Amino acid sequence: MAGTTEESIKGRTVGRQEADQQTVAGHSDTQRAFLASLAAGLRPGQIAEDEATRTAYSVDQGPLLEPHLPLAVVWAESVEDVQNIVRSCAAHQVPIVARGAGTGVSGGAHATQGCIVLSLERMNRILDLNPDDETAVVEPGVINAELNAAAAEHGLMYAPDPASYKMSTIGGNVATNAGGLRCAKYGVTRDSVLALDVVLADGSLLHTGHQTFKGVAGYDLTALLVGSEGTLGIVVGVTVRLKYLPREVHTIAAFYQDFRSAAAGVLAVGKARVQPAIMELLDNGTLTQLDEMNGSDLQTRGKSLLLIQTDGFGAAAEADVVRQVLAEGGATVTTEASEEAEMLVELRRNSRGVEMDDEFRVGEDIAVPRSRLVDFVAELEAMADRFQVRLKVVAHAGDGNLHPTFWMDRVDPATDADALVRLNAALDESIRVGLDMGGTITGEHGVGQYKLRWLGLEQPEPVRELQRRIKELFDPAGILNPGKAI
Repeated sequence: MAGTTEESIKGRTVGRQEADQQTVAGHSDTQRAFLASLAAGLRPGQIAEDEATRTAYSVDQGPLLEPHLPLAVVWAESVEDVQNIVRSCAAHQVPIVARGAGTGVSGGAHATQGCIVLSLERMNRILDLNPDDETAVVEPGVINAELNAAAAEHGLMYAPDPASYKMSTIGGNVATNAGGLRCAKYGVTRDSVLALDVVLADGSLLHTGHQTFKGVAGYDLTALLVGSEGTLGIVVGVTVRLKYLPREVHTIAAFYQDFRSAAAGVLAVGKARVQPAIMELLDNGTLTQLDEMNGSDLQTRGKSLLLIQTDGFGAAAEADVVRQVLAEGGATVTTEASEEAEMLVELRRNSRGVEMDDEFRVGEDIAVPRSRLVDFVAELEAMADRFQVRLKVVAHAGDGNLHPTFWMDRVDPATDADALVRLNAALDESIRVGLDMGGTITGEHGVGQYKLRWLGLEQPEPVRELQRRIKELFDPAGILNPGKAI
C-alpha cells in the first residue's frame, strides 16, 4: 500500500464522472464485463478508467522494473466497499494492488498485469481515540501526522514517524512495517499495532489481536500481517498503542570531520547506556545536498553530522552525558538545546532527496548490527571508490539502519558502456557485504518488487517455501498484490 495521491492528480485527469464513463481500448470482453460488474456496485466517482488516472496510480516511488497500467483505479470508502470489490475480483480472478498514499520506495504498490489498483486513501477517519486506554482505532487512509496531531491534544503521540509521515498513511505504514527517526527508542510500526481488521482474499472480514497492551492467546496473526505488503489481506482498520508525548526534548548536533568517527560516536553513546529517542547520521554528500537545497552552511562545520534527541523527564541529564561523550570523541557539539539543532532534525526528515531513484541513481535500506556500523561505512566508502561512483549515506544510526545511495551523472551508454554496470555492481556488493556482517536487505522499506532479486541471499529456500505456503493459505488464487514481498 503505498505514488501519487488523489489530490495531486486532479489537475491531470478529466472530470471524475466523465472518467467513469470512459471505456479503455484494448480490454477483452471478459475484462469489460468485469469492469461493468465492478462499477455497478460502486457510486459515481469511485472508479476511473481514464489513462491519466491509471498512469498516476500505477506506481509508487520505487524503481520501476516492468511498467503496467491497471484495468481501473477504485476508491473504497468503507469496509463493505472493500469486501465487495475483493469478492468481485475473486470471482473474476483479477489481481488487486492495494495502496495508500504511494510513498513506498520498493515498488510494493506498482501495478501488475491485469490488476486493479484499490486506493484506501478515502478511508481516512479516526474512529476512536481513548486517552485513558492510550489507544486509537483508525481507518487505513489516516495520515500519520494527522493521527499524531489528534493524539497530541491528549498529551499522547503515535510513535512511528517515517520520513514521509506528513504524507504516508497508517495502512501503508502497516503494510511495510515502517520505521522512522524515533524507532531507536520506540520501535517500528509492529511495536505499536495491537489489532487489525483485515479483508481476506475471499472478501471475508477478519479481526486479529486485542485492545490490551498484553495478549498471547494463539499465534500472533497481527504481527504476521504487519509488514506483509498487502499480500495476505487488505487492512481496513488498525488499533494502535499511543505513547506519552514528551514534555521535554533536547536536541544535540555533533559535527565530525569524517563519517567513520561519527559512526563510532553512535557506539560511544550506547556504551554510556543512554537511550536517545533519535540518532541520525548524515554524511558529507548529504550535507552538500542539504546546503544546496536550503542555503545552509553545514559543510563548513564538518564532513559528517550526528543528530541526537533525548526526551522525557530525564532528557536534560541524558543530553549532558551525550554531549560529553561525543566531545571526548572529537566532535564539535552544540552546548545547549537549540532551535538550529531542532531545525536540523527537520532537514533530516527531508533528506531522502528530491530525486527519484532511476537507472543512474540507486538507493537502499540496509541494516547491520550496530557493532558493525563503522565497518560497514568503511566498506561503502571503499566500494564507491572502487566502482568509481558517488555515494551519500543517511542512517537511523540508533538501530543500524542505513540508506546508502550510489549515483553518477547521466552518461551516454554509447560512450561509457560500463557506467550502469558499475553502478549496479556497487549496489549489489553493498547488499552482499551487509548480509555478510549479519545484516538484512531491508530495515523498513519492505521487499516490494524491487528487492526480490536479493531475498534469496538472505533467506534460505526452506524459509521462503514456508512463506509461500502461508501466502497460499491466505490467498489461494494469488490475487493479492502478486509478485511482491516473497
